[in-house]
Parts: sequence; structure tokens; C-alpha cells
Amino acid sequence: MRIPAHSVCTAIRDDIVSGVYERGSRLTEEQLARRYGVSRVPVREALRTLESEGFVVTRRHAGAHVAEPTEQEAADLLDMRALLEPLGAARAAQRRTEAHLKVLRGLVRLGQERARRGQGEDLSSLGGWFHETLAQASGSPALTALLTQLRHKIAWTYVVEQPAQPVEAWAEHGAIVDAVARGDAERARSLTALHAERSLPLHRLKRPERGRVRVSQHAVNTTSARN
Repeated sequence: MRIPAHSVCTAIRDDIVSGVYERGSRLTEEQLARRYGVSRVPVREALRTLESEGFVVTRRHAGAHVAEPTEQEAADLLDMRALLEPLGAARAAQRRTEAHLKVLRGLVRLGQERARRGQGEDLSSLGGWFHETLAQASGSPALTALLTQLRHKIAWTYVVEQPAQPVEAWAEHGAIVDAVARGDAERARSLTALHAERSLPLHRLKRPERGRVRVSQHAVNTTSARN
């Protein structure tokens, strides 16, 4: 059974984002193949993909290493998101399906309920699912892929704090969905841009922790290899 390279890529990316592999640390094909229980072929393909995404760099005579983004590169991520998320929302207003609307409304209801009850532990995940679904509703695979990659990189480089007024934040989500449902592309764009701007103060740069060894709890999903 051959494990798909995309499954290995997902596993390595998740471990980079969560800090299992520190920035600047070396990644060898042998080490990764052993950790994830795969051959070196999908590992090699995964490293090429991760290099194209900016998570990995290949150094001459030194092999693959986890990238070390600068503060300017980290700031650029937020600037790019501020441009692309409003575009995705505007496209969603034009191309969304009823299935997308059903999921978005369900996430908003759940988020608003959790926020009112002060159950903040799940709000970050719900917010991620909301923005992922909104991107998918744009009907543009290329834009969705870019936004997904940005979310991974932002999670890698920033600690994102919960807003002081989560109920208001989820009311903003609800207003975006209303605009998307009405097909109002310009309002969806402007509301999403404002939402992204208001979230900026919640982002705090992560500082690399040196000398601490972390253990990965991530297992490669081999389900797709069986299908």
C-alpha cells in the first residue's frame, strides 16, 4: 500500500505549525519516513510541496530545514489575508450554493450560542471552519487554496487571542453571511475587510522556543490510500 504524498504533507505541515519541528530544524527524509511509517518517496514529494508553500527551505549541502520567517514576512501574511478574504466573500455572494449557506448559518448559530454562554474553548475552531467554508463558497479552487495556505501560515507564526467581545465578533460573521445570502458582493467584501481589520490587534507573533523537544501526536491518515 502506497501512502499518498498529500497525506504525508499534511502530517508534516501540521507538525511544523504546532511546533513539533522548530524553525530552522533539519528535516531528513529518513527521519520523516521513520516517524510517519512511510517510504522516502512520499516524504520527498511532500517536502517539495512544503518548500513551494514556504514552510520548508532547502539549503545547499545542508538539505531541508524548517523555514524561519522574518517579522516582515509574518506581517505580509496578514496584509495578504486582508486583501484575499474580502475578495473571497464577494465571490461567495455571487457563487455560493444553498449547501454553503446552510453550513455557514449553522456555524454562526453555534458560534453565537457558545459566545453568549462564555464557552470560548471552541470558538477558535468554529471561526476557522467559518472562514474555510466562506472561502469554499467563492467557487474558486485557486483562491480557496491560497486562503487555506494563509491560515496555516498565520497559525504557525501568530498566537491569535480571543476577542474581548466574542458575541460582537460572531455578529460580524452573521452579517457577512446575510450579505452573501442576498448576493450583495460589495457589502460582503466591505464587512469582511472590516472584520479582518478588527482582528489585527488579536495577533501576537510567536517567539521560537529553543532547546525544547516536543513529541508529535500526529498520525498519517491512510484512509485515502485504501480507497
